[in-house]
Amino acid sequence: MPVAIITGASKGLGRALAEALAARGWDLVLGARTAAVLKETAAVVAEHGTRVKAVTGDVTEPAHRSALVAAARRLGGCDLLVNNASALGAEPLVRLEELPLDGLRRALEVNVVAALGLVQEALPLLRGARAGAVITVSSDAAVEAYGTWGGYGASKAALDQLAAVLGEEEPGLRVWAVDPGDMATDLYAAAVPDDAGTRPEPGGVVPGFLRLLDERPASGRYGAPALLEGRR
Repeated sequence: MPVAIITGASKGLGRALAEALAARGWDLVLGARTAAVLKETAAVVAEHGTRVKAVTGDVTEPAHRSALVAAARRLGGCDLLVNNASALGAEPLVRLEELPLDGLRRALEVNVVAALGLVQEALPLLRGARAGAVITVSSDAAVEAYGTWGGYGASKAALDQLAAVLGEEEPGLRVWAVDPGDMATDLYAAAVPDDAGTRPEPGGVVPGFLRLLDERPASGRYGAPALLEGRR
């Protein structure tokens, strides 16, 4: 069975994607910081009959990244790496004049540095896979200027660039930066707690991610809403 590593996998988009892949027969390594929530998610995902390994930890810690890749190796390799773990930089979001620099450092460390570190750790397995792929979860804040989203958007823009360069440097892999669009997630609620608007559940955009795996288009940046509509 193919094997995927998913970070930020205990809830939201990470959990929804894990359930969808498990339903397709994928074995999974799931990473997140909160042990109890991750354990519950892993148990639900494993009901699909695939092997699921839960690895608790912070992606900014090298030992945790090594543990994720080691778990994948024990399952037989790594066909897909999903860098989904994210940090906002401030909760709730604030204007740049108020953004704590330590918060910005945290967003860059989680969203960019740790993502690259995990790619570096997993590259030998990805190169050895029949159809290795990397998905980095982006945001429209990476390409649009929204007030209060500056720190988070800057980190996602940097992640987009890393993904683009990785796609050039690793032509044997597929590297997709995916903007999932608005979703009802804990991350968004923490970012804008006063926003009472209705947003789609993360599971609604998962078919867009699955389309990438099915069709394997060229490495690049994609929007899940467009993928859902049959566009790229």
